[in-house]
Formats: sequence, structure tokens, C-alpha cells
Amino acid sequence: MTLQIVNEQVEKYMRGLLTRHDDPVLLEMEALAAEKHFPIINRHVGVTVEILARAIGARRIFELGSGYGYSAYWFARAAGPGAEVHCTDGDAENAKQAEQFLSRAGLWDRITFHVGDAVTAFNGVENDWDIVYCDIDKHGYPEAWEAARDRVKIGGMYICDNVLWSGRVAVDDRGDERPQWTEAIKKHNAMIAKDERYESSILPIRDGVMVALRVAD
Repeated sequence: MTLQIVNEQVEKYMRGLLTRHDDPVLLEMEALAAEKHFPIINRHVGVTVEILARAIGARRIFELGSGYGYSAYWFARAAGPGAEVHCTDGDAENAKQAEQFLSRAGLWDRITFHVGDAVTAFNGVENDWDIVYCDIDKHGYPEAWEAARDRVKIGGMYICDNVLWSGRVAVDDRGDERPQWTEAIKKHNAMIAKDERYESSILPIRDGVMVALRVAD
């Protein structure tokens, strides 16, 4: 059993308010996702993470899971020239596609792309971060949080997509095709909610976006 997080008509209405962001590169990235059934954050989530990044003046951002750079497009816009946006994906072809898209968008100058396991790449880069963004395979969510939680700066954010998992986290579904993924997401969400160093909330947009602001050591 799955639940629709946002009413389809409401989703369409909200999307219609974002047409001023239409850009040939962005539209091509969205069309490719639709054609290939490739999972990306949608336009509304993209604008949301850009707003969050701008609001805290984020200059160092690490993405755990980047695909071909759709979410990085929004983070790189927010971070600006001279910033660091680190991307990760296990497929070298996605990295090449990201370079093509983000170069055309004038954003590649602030991107570092790591091909391989996302958490391994994260652990291999020193220093703390203004934003750590997570969108890897869902069984890895608890590990991602454990890796990131001590390395987000005070005043920085941990942001994670798909934390409502089509509502599976809220229902007892014996027909769940990936129960281990559902349990991993539930564990991840509970760990964040219990961490007193963070103030966190789930935005019920698209498939649920966790936003956790670090407020203490």
C-alpha cells in the first residue's frame, strides 16, 4: 500500500507557479528523467532546497547521491561562484552527463564529482559542511545520517529526500516490496528526531523531505 503525499491537483498548481525557473538545461534534465524513469527531486523540491541553502548562506555542500546532477543544479545556484558542491554517484556515465548539463548551465566551476560509494566518498573528504544532502539507496539512510551528523556545522542543515517513502513509513503494509528499505527510513527519521543537537521537521512535499538544522554541539 502506498499513499499520495500531495494531492495531484495541488501538485500541479504548485508546479504551475514555478515556470519562471524554466531554463533549457533544466527542462532537458527533467525530460530525460521522465523518459528514462530516472528518480530526481521534482521542481518544487529543487526550489525548496535552493531557498534553504540561500537562507543559511551555504558555501560547502555535500550530496550523498546525485544522479546526473539535478539536485546539484539547485544547490550550485544557491551556493554561487567559488563555492564547493560535492556530488556522488556510482555510475561514471551519470557523472559525465552531470558535467555536460551543469557546464551548459554555467555551474560546473563549483562542482566536484566523486564516482563510487557516496558515504565512502564523504568520509574521504575532510572538514565540516553547511549542508549535507542525502538521496542514496534507502537501506543506506541510517549509515548516511551517522556519517553526516557530526560534520554539519552549527547553523548548517542535513536534508534528505524520500523520507515518507510513499507513505509506507506510516502504514503497516505486509505487501511492501522492500520492507528493509522502509524500516531503514523509519530508523533514520527516528534517529534524527531524537538528536537534541538538531531541530528537525519533515516537509510533506513530493515524497517527504527531512530538514534538520544543527543548533548545538
